[in-house]
Amino acid sequence: MSQPRADAVVVAAGASTRMAGTDKLMAPLAGRPLLAWSIDAVAHVPTVERVVVVAAADRVGELTGAGWLPDKVDRIVAGGARRQDSVGAGVAALGQNMSDKRVVLIHDGARPLASTVLVEAVIDAAAEHGAAIPVLPVAETIKRIEGGRIAETIDRTDLAAAQTPQGIRWDVLRLAMSRRRFEDPASWTDEAALLEACRIPVHAVPGEARNLKVTLPADLRLAEATLAGGGRTWLGQGQDAHPFGAGFPLWLGGLEFHGVPRLSGHSDGDVVLHAVADALLGAARLGDLGRLFPADDRTPHGIASAELVQAVVESLRSEGLRPASVDLTIVAARPRLGVRLEEMRARIATLLDLPVLAVSVKASTGNLMGSEGEGRGISASAIAAVESA
Repeated sequence: MSQPRADAVVVAAGASTRMAGTDKLMAPLAGRPLLAWSIDAVAHVPTVERVVVVAAADRVGELTGAGWLPDKVDRIVAGGARRQDSVGAGVAALGQNMSDKRVVLIHDGARPLASTVLVEAVIDAAAEHGAAIPVLPVAETIKRIEGGRIAETIDRTDLAAAQTPQGIRWDVLRLAMSRRRFEDPASWTDEAALLEACRIPVHAVPGEARNLKVTLPADLRLAEATLAGGGRTWLGQGQDAHPFGAGFPLWLGGLEFHGVPRLSGHSDGDVVLHAVADALLGAARLGDLGRLFPADDRTPHGIASAELVQAVVESLRSEGLRPASVDLTIVAARPRLGVRLEEMRARIATLLDLPVLAVSVKASTGNLMGSEGEGRGISASAIAAVESA
């Protein structure tokens, strides 16, 4: 079964009235605007294809030219006075000619720490059930206050705090909008409330304690501390294979092997570094190496793959990310790699600015199977982790 596809609306039209005069959405968080992290939370998910950002009218122009916006941001539109007005503007910007089974995500621009796992869980649940939101059980004892005094203690057994992103399948959203419009005089604090008003069931998925909404200055400090602790990590996989070609020497893992034929390819053919680069790009949701460096005149013929890896690391840095670890497997009947694996490990660690302990390099002869086992080529696969810089 194919994975459900989604689009996202990031709501960022609030006035930050409780942030002591600070525009919380533009407040610096780990070197980037808070809003950049919130947008990335949905944009970095592979199944999310488009993102619409809803901003205050006087901020649309500023955001349109922001260099930190990911490529998936399709439009930036002006919001309204109420949350539901802003959500309505974002949904309208996505257009109505959508597949019924496609999911729309609504995410708060002030929630910078939602994980990829959480976003994917909401998409899957919305695709299956029609609508889904992440919730957290209420831990504290809840009191109802009247006139400054405790009136009663509320049973919290069935209470939960709602988070975003909230997901709605398009057929369910159309049904809800046929019953209630976003411009309805009634006010809803979130999208689930609109569905509840239409008697449409909403599925609950487990939320995340770290997925806080930045409302007060203390929340911003907590988000900063969470990111400083390496709180966001993504994994990616890469692989490459090349046959042996004409000429010498072989470049593998950033090392030169004298007397061994080179691998064919537009670059120096270093399948190990190509696999590393693709794994890093995959973890960062930035496409693949061929997209950055096409095998044509736009990329110098014979370019050193070490240069390609360094360019990938720079691309990660521009997204506020950095390599965290790499696990490599090389399959080659020739040359014998065992005596140089530690040297290769150190070279890759240097290229990625990582401690050697964060890099693993393994090798197999291929057991006489396939082109690698027969000595006609070499392949490599890599799993890489990237984290917030």
